[in-house]
Amino acid sequence: QVQLQESGPGLVKPSQTLSLTCTVSGGSITTNYYYWSWIRQPPGKGLEWMGAIAYSGSTYYSPSLKSRTSISRDTSKNQFTLQLSSVTPEDTAVYYCVASDSLPTTEEYEYDYWGQGTQVTVSS
Repeated sequence: QVQLQESGPGLVKPSQTLSLTCTVSGGSITTNYYYWSWIRQPPGKGLEWMGAIAYSGSTYYSPSLKSRTSISRDTSKNQFTLQLSSVTPEDTAVYYCVASDSLPTTEEYEYDYWGQGTQVTVSS
């Protein structure tokens, strides 16, 4: 069974870069699923897809976050990483890494596998 685990700091300062890592077990980020994504949920709001890295290594980003978002991977560790630059308090959210066989088309998209989520607070 595919399992995903987020790791990284729970508190970051405004203007800094948030970096989170997703460690995948029970499957390979290069062979098992087409897309490995980061999504987030601010308090009181819906889920927001941020971007994904495909099994091939190609990346895809939400237009609203593309300028600040970078997703990369380390295939030797079966991990993929989110970097979100120039953070503000509006970036406070629970961040999830997820897996799916396609890119989301709606906010209600159902991902196949989820990490447990990690709370990230942006505050000075």
